[in-house]
Amino acid sequence: MDVFSISPSDIAGVIICSIVILLILIACYILCKPLNRIRDLCDVGYEEYLRLDKYGQTRRQLANEVRRRKKVGGIPPVFPNGWFALCESDDVKDGQVRAVDALGEHFVVFRTEKGVASVLDAYCPHLGAHLGIGSRVIGDCVECPFHGWQFRGEDGQCTSIPYATGKIPQSARVKAWPSDEVNGFILVWYHAEQEEPSWKPPQIPEIAAKKWFYGGRSEYRVNAHIQEIPENGSDVAHLECLHGPSILYGSDLKATLNGKSVNGFAPFMQHHWSVKWETDPEEKHVAVSRLHHEIRIFGRLSCISVDVEAKQIGPGLVYLTFTSPLFGRCILFETVTPVEPMVQRVLHRLYAPLPMMGPLAKFIVWGEAVQFERDVVIWNNKTFIKSPILVAEDRAINLYRRWFQQFYSENSPLFDFQGNKDNEITNW
Repeated sequence: MDVFSISPSDIAGVIICSIVILLILIACYILCKPLNRIRDLCDVGYEEYLRLDKYGQTRRQLANEVRRRKKVGGIPPVFPNGWFALCESDDVKDGQVRAVDALGEHFVVFRTEKGVASVLDAYCPHLGAHLGIGSRVIGDCVECPFHGWQFRGEDGQCTSIPYATGKIPQSARVKAWPSDEVNGFILVWYHAEQEEPSWKPPQIPEIAAKKWFYGGRSEYRVNAHIQEIPENGSDVAHLECLHGPSILYGSDLKATLNGKSVNGFAPFMQHHWSVKWETDPEEKHVAVSRLHHEIRIFGRLSCISVDVEAKQIGPGLVYLTFTSPLFGRCILFETVTPVEPMVQRVLHRLYAPLPMMGPLAKFIVWGEAVQFERDVVIWNNKTFIKSPILVAEDRAINLYRRWFQQFYSENSPLFDFQGNKDNEITNW
């Protein structure tokens, strides 16, 4: 009778195969998992200070010093009117509550048990408890953790006071903010004069029909006025200077100075741009930058070309549609939300068809992030010049600034040091 036996070489072979399969699975997971790149205020833009520092300060200490000393300049009102992203849709699951501070306000964002997102003022009108801290969702209401008062998401009306035997006062309500949920974001409408929304952020059909899928994100905090960030779309001249050098050198501007690395080696890969900025003749709150982007080898051989339509929708939303013969079509959303007057939270979120998921989606998000971080270096250290000296090739910047004026109104809040908030908006 034969006895089945396993030799040491067989055991070694099984172990090696198992290790190889495990490594392949890990590699597939790493390559296919959507990129999630998060950078805080101190993470980008302070490399030069670190190189020059002689006192052993940390990056955060240096960043705080730079922020404190930075010359703000003659900035416009700090919170324009429009739609702004408070959070991403997957930040708030059914029956969950989230506290969000933005636009000089304190919000509570919650999703009812049926999945409807609502935005209310954060503080209970009873004794001031925060409705976003320790609270819970009951039906279509958020319940105050202090005394159990319940406020309806639709209109902010108090619907239940558990210990009250009489009628609930009609004045027992919190402000319900106009909100919308599109393209993976929960948005709030902000207007200094409390006017109702005059337009809606468009839903992308491919996302609504679930033909495109989430492919990655990046998140930044930027030390700048909100108007400076979308102004980049009209600043044609900065593209070749700041974004021409290869993304392989990253976002450290010292490494991309004049298109060369710090050791003087010329990059074999460069980016070339052509762009046209214009306002939309039919929708006054929309402006469009149309870019043609090529990656060239040694400045001559074009290996990748991409057409980009960057549609600025109000002050806080940008829809960037990428179209390339190589990988097809996808969209990257950029949202800019003032956390405070001189701090902006900027989110990028990619959606693409299934064939683009994985390494290609990661590359697009990463490449966009590297280019964006070069801008962050500039924004974190620049001042706002109200009346800049421009040449003829900069004319789109003036057109942009005139277009952006529509998002300020009489009561738009000014930065504190500017004093009187009754300054006429016509100064801008």
